[in-house]
Amino acid sequence: MDDGKQATFGTEGELRTDETDAADATDDSDAGPKRDDFGDELGENETKSGANRYVVSSLLQKAVRRSDEEVAAWAAWELVRSGYAWNFWDRINLYVVEDLRAGHEVALTVARYEELARERWSEESWRGRLCAVHAALAAARAPSSREAAHADDYFGELSEERATAREEGREPRYDHPVDDLEPGGTYDAVFDQHTYEGKRLGRDGAFFRTRGARVGPEGEPELSRQWRIRSMQLEDRDYTEDELVRAVEPIDPDAKWPETDEVSSREGNEN
Repeated sequence: MDDGKQATFGTEGELRTDETDAADATDDSDAGPKRDDFGDELGENETKSGANRYVVSSLLQKAVRRSDEEVAAWAAWELVRSGYAWNFWDRINLYVVEDLRAGHEVALTVARYEELARERWSEESWRGRLCAVHAALAAARAPSSREAAHADDYFGELSEERATAREEGREPRYDHPVDDLEPGGTYDAVFDQHTYEGKRLGRDGAFFRTRGARVGPEGEPELSRQWRIRSMQLEDRDYTEDELVRAVEPIDPDAKWPETDEVSSREGNEN
């Protein structure tokens, strides 16, 4: 007779049921001290193999960074089975931000596995361990990059260098990538109706549409181009053909910021 229990098979072909996983996830805080693989009581911050959890966590990060899948998987498994699942999930999420290329979907993958391990199952259960291994493998297989960490270091040190250079009366060895942040300068397009300076200059929605709203370098998809042009044609304003073209013209990848003076001169005359 069916007792309603869900049965599956483990990696070695062993029968696993809901009761198996429940026992796997049972709180053993009253079952005596945790022990390592050799039967000895676990020391503070020690894993079951006898390693220090901080070292295993560091190993996990370097394995993710170096795309070593097997080492990353072992480090995840070792931390979780030793009672440090909370440490693993905290660290693996940090490594996604610190050591992987921006925009990779692995962040969502890791978040989903963490949700399953923590909310649907138990972190230290068989299923919880599988989630941790999957998350570590996903991170190790993703493109590695420390670009965000390098950017944070560089921009911080750069700001200190600029302040020191001013104090010493010299030019800084490096400067911010953004300079001349004033109307009429390199980044003139940012001073539209959404800024105080843009409002003061009388720049209205037309300036934004023909400058600030442009995208690149691929430009707008065809349907988006049609919507933008037709929307401008329906406004209570007569745009020239050049302005309509300019509004959907892709940004030049070799000259992302400079703009011609055609639009601004016309608007200046109208205002």
